Amino acid sequence: MKQLIKQMAVLERVDQLIRLKATGRPKQLASRLRVSEATVFRIIETMKELNAPVFYDLNRQSYVYTEFMIFKCGFYYEELDRDTKQNVSGGYAFSNLKRLLNF
Repeated sequence: MKQLIKQMAVLERVDQLIRLKATGRPKQLASRLRVSEATVFRIIETMKELNAPVFYDLNRQSYVYTEFMIFKCGFYYEELDRDTKQNVSGGYAFSNLKRLLNF
């Protein structure tokens, strides 16, 4: 589990650097992340497999996104309106079942 959390943290850090257009060359990014250059290439390939529009910009000497993008991995709280709650929780049938169980 710790390994997964560490990998997610690295992906979030790479995402942040890409958004800032501040990754530097792959070798520099590897040094910054304390990983091998091959690992950097695997990270970028993984991001592409997750549909991140990332490429290396020779002029900036940094990885960049072609569109505004933020990588998020985790659990986030979001307040839902009544209709959305019913759709997520099984709709009216679920509410009726709940009432029956509480008789």
